[in-house]
Amino acid sequence: MAVRSIASLTISFGLVSIPVKLYSATEASRAISFNLLHKTCGSRLRQQYFCVKEEVQVGREDMAKGYEFAKDQYVMFSPEELKALEEAGTHTAEITEFVPAKTIDPVYFDKAYYLGPDKGGAKPYALLARALKESGRCALGRWAARGKQYIVMIRPMDDGLVEGLVMQQLLYSGEVRSIKDVDIPKTDVKDAELKLAQQLIEQQSSAAFDPSAYTDQVRARIEAAVQKKVEGQEITMAEAPQEGAQVIDLMEALRASLEKKPAKKAETPKAASKKTAKK
Repeated sequence: MAVRSIASLTISFGLVSIPVKLYSATEASRAISFNLLHKTCGSRLRQQYFCVKEEVQVGREDMAKGYEFAKDQYVMFSPEELKALEEAGTHTAEITEFVPAKTIDPVYFDKAYYLGPDKGGAKPYALLARALKESGRCALGRWAARGKQYIVMIRPMDDGLVEGLVMQQLLYSGEVRSIKDVDIPKTDVKDAELKLAQQLIEQQSSAAFDPSAYTDQVRARIEAAVQKKVEGQEITMAEAPQEGAQVIDLMEALRASLEKKPAKKAETPKAASKKTAKK
């Protein structure tokens, strides 16, 4: 089923402008959420705000936003002042540079959008997608929306049937912690251990990532439990799995892992349908 675009914008670099449509690449609506209820009668609860100084309930019309610059000290901003500080939304993603795609660590990746060509943009869209793919580079630029300014990466995507573009929001450097902040002791790795580890990796390797091979088991359990509740059934809680003994001998653990038969991967829907067709 075709997805609906959520916005239109223009990708610009140099004197080239490409009109595109923006599509959400993910489905946040698929997340399961629960509401807070009154335990005794099952009614929805309404959130209320109380002033910690006067101990009175405060309505939304009497609320203001403030920034805590010191302990329990705030500067207050009016809605008009906050609006004036927002970045004016643009309908343009302005490319500032092209960099090798492999130089951007995925830790900087934020929300992703698919880009599709808008009216009159099919030719330059296809040209940019192919040029990025063959150069091994991606485009970096800026995009303003919802009062904020974002760094965006525009990269090619090829699923074997369609060559397209993905616009990935990136986090700013101040939003990403350095791995240097993590306490990682320097440890020697023996050649024999490394060889066994590499063999184990090779044994469990696949040609490519297949997202359909992984399912959200927690979501499935929650959905099943919700359905049982709706039907008035009792829910039996599964016992927590027992923790295995701590492995001390690394070499022995690696050897045992290599001897263990790899778990059979779940069949993809496509593969399953082919088997059924043959029968």
